[in-house]
Amino acid sequence: MASLIDTSVLVDVERGRVDFGALLDAQGDGEVAMAAITAAELLHGVHRLRTSKRKARAEALVETLLAAIPVIPFDLVCARAHARVGAELARRGITIGTHDLMIGVTALARGFSVVTRDRRSFRRIPGLEVVDLT
Repeated sequence: MASLIDTSVLVDVERGRVDFGALLDAQGDGEVAMAAITAAELLHGVHRLRTSKRKARAEALVETLLAAIPVIPFDLVCARAHARVGAELARRGITIGTHDLMIGVTALARGFSVVTRDRRSFRRIPGLEVVDLT
């Protein structure tokens, strides 16, 4: 199955807690991608850094990740899944952060699993296969 890599995993790649090569190897022959919102979260993190040395190092790594991993857009198919799943969760009184819901429905809409270190959010999305790296 194809895998959508969550921001939590890529942040830990940046922090040296997850080996990127090993992560890709673990996915085997399956396609690996990231959601557009994950790219935005990574870039946002770079822009929040205060020291130029840390910012330059983080920016270089993020740009390497963006060049190595295809980015899946949040399009109308994803928007429809977001509306359906978001409404279903709201009816059940379940809340998930907006970005995590966008990442999760991007995976659902494309038939991907989500590879994450987030133990809570993604498991709340019905029908989403979650690969927990914690």
